[in-house]
Amino acid sequence: MHLTHLSLTDFRSYPRLDLLLEPGVTAFVGANGQGKTNLIEAIGFVATLGSHRVANDAPLVREGCSEAVVRSRIVRGDRAALVEIQIMPGKANRVRLNRAPLPRARDVAGLLATVLFAPEDLALVKGDPAERRRFLDELLVARSPRMAAVQADYDRVLKQRSALLRTAGAARRAGSRGDLRTLEVWDRHLADHGAELLAARLALVEELRPRVRSAYAAVAGEDSPTDLAYRSSVPGTPRPALDAPDEAAATVLSSGGVAGSSTGRHHAAGDRPAGNDTADGSSVRSSASSGEPAPDEAAPRDTPVAPAVGAGADALNDARPGAVSGAGGAGGTDGDRTSGTGGVGGAARRAADASTRAGLAEAILAGLAEVRSQEIERGVTLVGPHRDDLLLSVKGRPARGYASHGESWSLALALRLASFELLRADDREPVLLLDDVFAELDARRRARLGTLVAQAEQVLVTAAVGADVPAELAGTRFEVAAGEVRRVG
Repeated sequence: MHLTHLSLTDFRSYPRLDLLLEPGVTAFVGANGQGKTNLIEAIGFVATLGSHRVANDAPLVREGCSEAVVRSRIVRGDRAALVEIQIMPGKANRVRLNRAPLPRARDVAGLLATVLFAPEDLALVKGDPAERRRFLDELLVARSPRMAAVQADYDRVLKQRSALLRTAGAARRAGSRGDLRTLEVWDRHLADHGAELLAARLALVEELRPRVRSAYAAVAGEDSPTDLAYRSSVPGTPRPALDAPDEAAATVLSSGGVAGSSTGRHHAAGDRPAGNDTADGSSVRSSASSGEPAPDEAAPRDTPVAPAVGAGADALNDARPGAVSGAGGAGGTDGDRTSGTGGVGGAARRAADASTRAGLAEAILAGLAEVRSQEIERGVTLVGPHRDDLLLSVKGRPARGYASHGESWSLALALRLASFELLRADDREPVLLLDDVFAELDARRRARLGTLVAQAEQVLVTAAVGADVPAELAGTRFEVAAGEVRRVG
């Protein structure tokens, strides 16, 4: 998979830009503030419908303009697709696929697979749980576009359930009982959608663990013990030790087991949501930028992390021989890319996945029942995937708070490299985006990372000075200055 053309109109600093791209390595070199990151951000927006820099769309539109347009031509094998996204702050964004309008912007999610390395990645290790949840969910959508709809449905139900809790809580504080007659209905919807998301995340963590360990050793140049585990907000489930998630705990937490023995992941019920989260911990955009419906509206909303997917996402996926569309397994893949979902084995796996999700749903329902009074008092939903965390450790200690700067960078890079390897294993060769990463690394890590990513079909690099780009990533070079991009090599 690679990009052959990027066109921008009134996006960030670019009134107009038409850029031809090729497979291999392309470096964009220029002083800070000249527009290099804007290019990477635009490509990332096509892949995720969100920015890695800001929480809403308004800053993406050039000052003084009412809208921006991003066009990209994506090639995979012998298939090509033209994606056009019209960014309209305060309204729902519009998309066209091969010049045909699609009903919703989210219908192109997953069409382009990217892995982005950026200075902001340090927040994956040092930042709040919302950063790590977003990392998992973006990877799920990149691997299986249908998971975007699962997250959108979960977020919609979460908003509506929490709105009901807030209303009931306010009524009780005013001396009346509050109307909770529909709460059990929302509990069931939340549990069903949450169980599917939770099962997918658990399976994803299981696949990531060995790849993160291997990537960390490759980047850091040392085989320091590295681990990750998933902590759940569902009471009664196994929880990894906060000081050192050990092998046994992580295995249980990432095994996707059911009910009382399965769901290891993020915060305790009293944890505070962080980052750009709402009071519930869901990663939503402001209604002014995304056109999202009010909490009592039934239609799923657009989100930067997990927009629902329509037919547009299959435009390139169908080019893969043997591609299976439709619901994936607990790992969130399109069908079963490793063993196939057809035949007796596929039927058995689908049955096992359904059993796992049913058990997780019951565990979520039990957890909601335990904290019902607290939820009404606080007006927030305290149990579910929106309160979970991915725990990272280095040398047996939690990375957040204990890892050195170099260790934190190596771990953040390892997470991205593991994502790259997973997508390649799925036969979804991603475009690699490296935004001013090498300036943050010492010479040893710089060379190691360059060697590791040089194998990708397409690598797009930004750097303030040419010397920051390692020799391992020699290729086409553009100079970026004052909003203009000029090929120089």
